Amino acid sequence: MFLMINLDPTAHLIPPINDQDHCWEGRQTIVTLVEYGDYTCQQCLQAYPLIQSIQAQFSEVCFVFRHFPSPRHPASQHAAEAAEAAGVQGKFWEMHDRLMCQRQIADDASLIEHAIALRLDINRFLHDMSTDVHVERVLSDYKSGIGNGVNCTPAFFINGFRLIGDWRQSALQTTIEYLLS
Repeated sequence: MFLMINLDPTAHLIPPINDQDHCWEGRQTIVTLVEYGDYTCQQCLQAYPLIQSIQAQFSEVCFVFRHFPSPRHPASQHAAEAAEAAGVQGKFWEMHDRLMCQRQIADDASLIEHAIALRLDINRFLHDMSTDVHVERVLSDYKSGIGNGVNCTPAFFINGFRLIGDWRQSALQTTIEYLLS
């Protein structure tokens, strides 16, 4: 059986993964999966269970999330900043999970509720959110997405190459399985 790998060899991830990225590391990383995502994007929320399944199934996959908030939805920028504010307190992935599990756009009140539920230092969280401490960090991810040709979310890169086609039709998992075989 012939398996077509849906990776674009001309679309290589820039910048490569670095210390600024949030990485959910596998034990022995062989495959790196990068998602440009938006916490208010319904397709990103639909992709989230697939990403969780891949993380649970393949310990060799390092998952990286980069922010790509929609300019049309100010709440998406605020949600990304909230994830970063949680991240400086060591709880990026916990906030990420909460934001990906919501089914409605996060408003400021719900972001504060998430911070309280995660037992963040609420004064620090509120300070970070009210003084735009993490705007530049989120903007950096967004600009790298634009530079990588991202124009909608979710956008995936596997081992540095852009996944083309529909990720929902098992292209994402099939490609990872192939690379791990």
